[in-house]
Amino acid sequence: MNETRTSTSRTTRKSPQFAPLVSIINEALLEKKAEEVRVLDVRKLTTLTDYFIICHGGSDTQIRALANNVTEKIKEQTGEHVWRKEGLESKKWVVLDYVDVVVHIFNEETRSFYALEKMWNDAEITDIHDEKS
Repeated sequence: MNETRTSTSRTTRKSPQFAPLVSIINEALLEKKAEEVRVLDVRKLTTLTDYFIICHGGSDTQIRALANNVTEKIKEQTGEHVWRKEGLESKKWVVLDYVDVVVHIFNEETRSFYALEKMWNDAEITDIHDEKS
């Protein structure tokens, strides 16, 4: 993993250790300049999934590039395929479901409207940053 990328948790000072799939997804999103990447640890709150990863892109082209980079990196590094993919046509809200990890890639307006971070505010939320930027 690239040493220049770090994560900071809102609820703890210590950087959490994520499952490999989460780390690969974070790297893939940062590589394509995703904005405001957040990991929500929902393991104690639901049986639907373990983590939500939420971010947004600045354009339809970037949203498509983010989704494509995630699916390509996961396939390359783990051999795993996305279980379900939704929203690539509209590019307002793309969902990549890897069962244990669900990635939400929004445009900024749609992200603000649905406010998933507020819906899951009991989750431990970790902001993911790229120190290069």
